[in-house]
Amino acid sequence: MPDRTMLPIQRRGARPASWKLEDAKARFSEVVRRARSDGPQAVTVRGHRAVVILDADDYERLAAPAASQPLVEFLESLHAAGLDLTRESDTGRQVDL
Repeated sequence: MPDRTMLPIQRRGARPASWKLEDAKARFSEVVRRARSDGPQAVTVRGHRAVVILDADDYERLAAPAASQPLVEFLESLHAAGLDLTRESDTGRQVDL
């Protein structure tokens, strides 16, 4: 089996292969096999896409939380040291009541 860490989720074609619900139920083993080898498999109900079956490794990669970093590190990574971030004092505006 190829290393899936670098493969895009959709490996063949622009859209996942499509299965009618009754066909997917009758041939579930094939749907799973194709999801692992060919990429996501869409299942339709009454002609409308309802769910997509995909390989567990692809799911884990999609569901993994985005890597986060502390706010200070993020701000320092912007390299904004040369920007003038001072503000003028704002006293508001005159309003006639």
